[in-house]
Amino acid sequence: MTSFGDRILGLGLLVLAVVYGWAAQQWPEPFGGAEGVGPETFPTILSVVLVAGSLYLMIRPDPDAQWPVGKSALELSISLVVLVVYTLLLEPLGFVISTTLAVGTLSWRMGGAPLKAFMTGLVSAVVVFVLFNFGLSLSLPGGLLEVN
Repeated sequence: MTSFGDRILGLGLLVLAVVYGWAAQQWPEPFGGAEGVGPETFPTILSVVLVAGSLYLMIRPDPDAQWPVGKSALELSISLVVLVVYTLLLEPLGFVISTTLAVGTLSWRMGGAPLKAFMTGLVSAVVVFVLFNFGLSLSLPGGLLEVN
């Protein structure tokens, strides 16, 4: 990828950030009125970070960037597939199970031992679930672990 390619990627990410941030603002206000931290807060923060990153990529592109080939391209493709499957399984399996599988798989692909990789996934999923559900009062999907 050349510096022109970086600028095109930066422009694409900027468009994605603006659309994502706009979509986050369209979510309905929670019952009981607006709160300091609502369902749009985290996506809005992500879109602001993505805007900053895309602007940096457009202003200061890497002059001699190369497309990944061979094993690096394969690992990037696997990561993309894991993220797509994670998105598809988030509702039916729930946040904890799907995040454990996604983080565990990505950690394992990055060189971690399988048991440690999936334990890292489990611990990070439980910590984030507890933080969002009880610390920020933002419910994440319970999926198979949901108790009615």
